[in-house]
Amino acid sequence: MVRIACFGLGWVSLVPVFASAQDARSSTAIVSVEPNTTPDASTGLVTSAGQKRMIIFKTDSPPVLDGVLDDPVWTQVAPIEDFHQYEPIDHGEPSERTLVYLTYDEDNFYVAARMWDSEPDQIRARQLSQGGSARWDDGFGIYLDPFNNKRTGYMFQTNPNGVRTEGTFETPTQLNRDWEDIWYVEARINDEGWIAEMAIPFRTLNFDPDNPDWGFTLERQIARKQESISWSSYNRRVNPGSAGLVSGFVGLQQGRGLDLVPSIVTAKSEDFTDGVTRSEIKPALDVFYNFTPSLTGVLTLNTDFSATEADDQRVNLTRFGLFFPEKRDFFLQDVDIFSFGDLRRNGMPFHSRRIGLSASGQPVDLEVGTKLTGRVGRLNVGVLGVQQDGFEDVNSSNLFVGRVAANVLRESSVGLIVTDGDPRSNLDNSLMGIDFRYRNTSLSSGRSLEGGLWYQNSNTQGVDTEQDAWGVSLSSPNNNQGFEGDIAFQHIEENFNPALGFVNRSGIEFTDIGVAYRHLPEHRWVREIAHSITMRTYDRIDGGFESRFMFFEPIELETNNGDLFSMQMTYDREVLLEPFEITDDVVIATGDYEFSTYGIELAGANERVIAPSFEYSEGEFYNGDRVEVTLGAEWRPNRRLLLGLDYEYNDIKLPQSDFITRQIQVNANFSFNPRWSWLNLLQYDNESKSAGLNSRLRWNPRSGQDLYIVLNHGFSALRTFSGLDSTQSEFSIKYTQTFRF
Repeated sequence: MVRIACFGLGWVSLVPVFASAQDARSSTAIVSVEPNTTPDASTGLVTSAGQKRMIIFKTDSPPVLDGVLDDPVWTQVAPIEDFHQYEPIDHGEPSERTLVYLTYDEDNFYVAARMWDSEPDQIRARQLSQGGSARWDDGFGIYLDPFNNKRTGYMFQTNPNGVRTEGTFETPTQLNRDWEDIWYVEARINDEGWIAEMAIPFRTLNFDPDNPDWGFTLERQIARKQESISWSSYNRRVNPGSAGLVSGFVGLQQGRGLDLVPSIVTAKSEDFTDGVTRSEIKPALDVFYNFTPSLTGVLTLNTDFSATEADDQRVNLTRFGLFFPEKRDFFLQDVDIFSFGDLRRNGMPFHSRRIGLSASGQPVDLEVGTKLTGRVGRLNVGVLGVQQDGFEDVNSSNLFVGRVAANVLRESSVGLIVTDGDPRSNLDNSLMGIDFRYRNTSLSSGRSLEGGLWYQNSNTQGVDTEQDAWGVSLSSPNNNQGFEGDIAFQHIEENFNPALGFVNRSGIEFTDIGVAYRHLPEHRWVREIAHSITMRTYDRIDGGFESRFMFFEPIELETNNGDLFSMQMTYDREVLLEPFEITDDVVIATGDYEFSTYGIELAGANERVIAPSFEYSEGEFYNGDRVEVTLGAEWRPNRRLLLGLDYEYNDIKLPQSDFITRQIQVNANFSFNPRWSWLNLLQYDNESKSAGLNSRLRWNPRSGQDLYIVLNHGFSALRTFSGLDSTQSEFSIKYTQTFRF
């Protein structure tokens, strides 16, 4: 186990030699224009093979970011103005005018957008907190694919308040919005609409200096009209696969390629059960180094995650483990590199939440972590090595993940993944997997086709057989009117154990089939009508049936205002070979169970001042009955205040006992300005008989500089938010700043 981990760290040490050779060959990028194309003198736009291309020019007078387009450089740059709708009318005429200007210097890519609006007082700009979701505000964004591989890339978006939202594409259609890095934006509303100015440092991006063509597109959202416009889109999608091109980058600089991110945390915790109080001052350091413009190494020492957003509490009424997403910055950087086989849940060979967290979700210290991620030619490379501290009866462990994928064909890839180590036991564990991902967006029908094939083998100490897993999938996604469908099959053997991944069901063969039809009527208030059916079947590999789930949605209706209505019917069959405890002292016995449910869903458009939601379902549940009600509401009276409530209620009546589950989540967020925000999350559920408060005050004067004041307080609660008794509390102050060289 240690030997493999050391090999991975040794690989990192060899990179500078390779990098220097690369840099020597590619001090400048050569810009080329397709043969038989002529740049338009007024716009810099050429068209080649049906793909838009924009020629960009370097400036010696970079703009000042202030949300006012009075810099001389913007008068010297030809604007982009050939936008089209992709929602609600694919390639329809935009209702409002948009002009976008591009330029760059050796350090930054600059983007300016002037967005006219016939009703500027109706512009939606309710999100003021950095890091908060602005998906329901008016927005402007840029998508960059520096390798022009149509598979991965970056997204940078803002709203009229200058709130930054960023993400990375793990696949052409899978965007991870939890990724963060340094970039700058200023925006403001005026009498004609609003303006946004962006500066994206080249140090923030991985790119190939030999590649003159970057995948690129632009996007604007007009919230009150539920209208989305783009410079380049395909099948109602805006992503790396649908991007055009921007060409002309020469002499890009990443400085020395070194980022130092020191942080210091002072924390005080108290366990009210045993009366123990602990205080500590904990320094930490993250080091980022660009061996090449496309290859980045990371070293983290004494890592602290105290400012990380709290997980949502959930009530689990199944016999399977729950999946929680990754939210920690160290693991989110270049997360797309480690994705495998398009797996999102069961069977994932690597899920970083297995590291630094115990089985109960308690933090475990990481003594040191290293990571190397990026691109070398057509290869996508990822290496992760972590030394995790011991906890409870688990010894300190060295953990390793290696991933390489080669771009093949036009939009496809083939790859290998290797893992070593078990973060939650003292057993030796390793895994090897290979995958092929196919994508074709150039079918003569105008549709796209996606598919994949993968195989994995785990090796756990003391286990000799039944450690394989494999799967195959095929889909034809469609955002336009018409049919779409998908089919997938997985074979996961009983002892398959990816200790650094995620498995909650093994010893099964899984079949998933889904078909949907979407109708886009030209109606004054109906935008979309959809119908869908999905069937999932689990069969035991050793013989016999385990589960079947069928979901039928006879109608899902979305209005032009963004309101939603749907009806659902479900059918379940569960064959239990072992009993399980669904709640305290209530056990579901072995047996063959069939049950059906019927439900409706209503949701108000999220861009409204008050956005309510309601779900109701009832039907059979094992040998009894179940009524489920979910209520939600968000109130945004202004851009400073957000109040949210989510309530889930289950009334379950079984022959052996009746019980009720309640889960409540309250959000109270206040933004003083774009630099200061105070976020509060209060959660309770009666199954754990506990409540928790996560309160985070954040000062973010600029991108790359943060101060967090965080309070986490846990309560035992026999009744809903009454009779609360404190169980534990932690108060911490964390300051971090990025220094770039």
